[in-house]
Amino acid sequence: MSTKGFAIGVALSAFVAAAPAAAQETPVGKAIYDKWCAECHGEDGAGDGSAAAYMLPQPRDFTTGLYQIRTTPSGELPTDDDILRMIDEGMPGSAMPGWKEYLSDTERNDLVQYLKTFSPFFEDEAPSPVEYGGPPGVNEEGLAEGKEFYDKIECWKCHGQAGRGDGPSAPTLEDDWELPIRATDLTEGWNFNGGHTTEAIFARLMTGLNGAPMPSFADLIDAEFMTEEQLWRVAQYVKSLSPETPEVREVVRAALVETLPTSVDDPAWDAIERFYIPLVGQIIVEPRWFAPTVDGVWAQAAHDAQRVALRLTWNDPSESPNPEWEEWRQRVVSVMEPSVEATDELLSDALTVQFPTTIPEGMKRPYFLMGAQDEPVYLLSWNSGGGATEALGRGMNAIEPIGGASTLTTESTFDDGQWRLYLSRDLITESADRLAIETGRPIPMAIFAWDGSNGESGTQGAISTWYFLYLDQPTENITYAFPVVAVLLTAVLGLVIIARAQRATGGGGPEPGSD
Repeated sequence: MSTKGFAIGVALSAFVAAAPAAAQETPVGKAIYDKWCAECHGEDGAGDGSAAAYMLPQPRDFTTGLYQIRTTPSGELPTDDDILRMIDEGMPGSAMPGWKEYLSDTERNDLVQYLKTFSPFFEDEAPSPVEYGGPPGVNEEGLAEGKEFYDKIECWKCHGQAGRGDGPSAPTLEDDWELPIRATDLTEGWNFNGGHTTEAIFARLMTGLNGAPMPSFADLIDAEFMTEEQLWRVAQYVKSLSPETPEVREVVRAALVETLPTSVDDPAWDAIERFYIPLVGQIIVEPRWFAPTVDGVWAQAAHDAQRVALRLTWNDPSESPNPEWEEWRQRVVSVMEPSVEATDELLSDALTVQFPTTIPEGMKRPYFLMGAQDEPVYLLSWNSGGGATEALGRGMNAIEPIGGASTLTTESTFDDGQWRLYLSRDLITESADRLAIETGRPIPMAIFAWDGSNGESGTQGAISTWYFLYLDQPTENITYAFPVVAVLLTAVLGLVIIARAQRATGGGGPEPGSD
C-alpha cells in the first residue's frame, strides 16, 4: 500500500471511530429540556412551542436573555441561582410549574446550563446581585408612608388604588413582544412571580421585571427622590394588601342566624365566615379557554331556616361591558388559541352557581360541566347586564330558564376591581325543577365565572370543581331542655346521698320516699 493510501485509510478509520462519539455529545440538560420544556418554550427556546399560543402570559423566549425574576440590576442577565430558583419554584400566576419535586438536583442544574446556551449574551461574565440592606420594622406609620409612596411613584396607574390590577393603564399593557400582559393583582400574593414575602416584593421593586412593563425603582433612590427605607415601606404596604395563601376547604358552611343579611353589603356579612374556591380555565368542552381572568371566588353563606343567602366576591379589573377594555379584549382574542373570531359585541361579566336538582345520596354528583341531558343541574345564573335567573343546565350549551314564580332575589356591586354578588331564595320550593334546600345535608355546589372584557362567554371561562354547601341545623328544643333536666336529677340524687349519709351516722330523718 502506498504512503498516500495508508494515510487516507488512517484518516477514514479515525473519522468512522469519531462519528459515533460526536453524535453522542448531546449538550448537558438537552434531554430534560426536550422532555419537559420544549412543548411550551419551543425546541430552540424562542417561546414558540406548540402549547404557547394557549397561554397568557406566553412562555419565556430564552434567546433574548430577558428573565423577569432576578437578583441582578434591571436589564441584566440572571445569575445561575436566579434561573435555578425559577425552575424550582415555577412562576405563580402563569402556566409555569415548579420542578423541584419532580427533577433531581443534577437534572435541574443541567437544565440551568442548557437554558443559557439559547442566548449568546450568556457568553459574557455574569453580573453580581444587587446589594441592599434589610427591612425596617413594620408599623402603622410605616404602612401609611408606604401607601404615600405607592401613590407618588404611580403604582396605582397599573395596579389600581386598591391593588387589584385595575389601574387606568391596565387595558393597554403589553410585554416586550407586544403581547397583552395583565397588571398583577396585588391582593393575591400567592400568585406573585418570585414570591410574596416582603423581601421578595422589595427585590422586584429594586430589579424590575425584564421583558414586562414593571420597571426598577432603584434609579429613584439614586436620584434621591426616595430612600431605600421608603422603598421598603412600599414593599411592606404591598404585602399588607394580600392575606396569606388561602386555605381551600371542601365545605362552605352556611351559618344559622336569627336575622338573614338582606343586601350585598349588609354589615351582618362581617361576622360570617369566608371560604375560598379556586377556579381554572375550562379546557374540556370546545371551544376551550386557558387564560381566564377570575382565578378564585370567596363564598359566604347564611340561613334563617326559611331562606338561604349567598355572598360571592371576586376580583375582576373591569366592569364589563366596558368600552375602555375593548382594545384589550380584541388583542386577547387575536393572540389566544383556540382561534375564535372577535366580534364587535361588548360582553358582560357573569357568574353561575351550580347545584344538582335534588340532593344526592352519598358522593354521587351530576356531570360538573353544567349537567347532562339525562341528569340536569340547577343553576343560579347572574349577568352584569341583566341580573340573576334560575335555570336548568343539560350541558354548557344547553341552558334553559326555569319558568313560574321565583323567590330568588339578587343584588350586585362593583368597585375598585371587585364584584360582590348577593343571591337569596327560599329553602323549600314547590317547583320540581328547583332544588329543595335542606339543613344538615351536604349539597354539591360548583361555580363558573366569565370576564366579558377578556373575551369570555359560553364555554370560554373559569370553572371550579364540586364543593359542598352545608346549612347548619336548627338546634332542637330538647337540646335546651336537657341541661335543665340534668340539673334537677343531680339535685335529687344529691339529696338522696345526703339523707343516707345522715341516717348512717345517726343524723336522723327518714330517707326520701320512706314510710
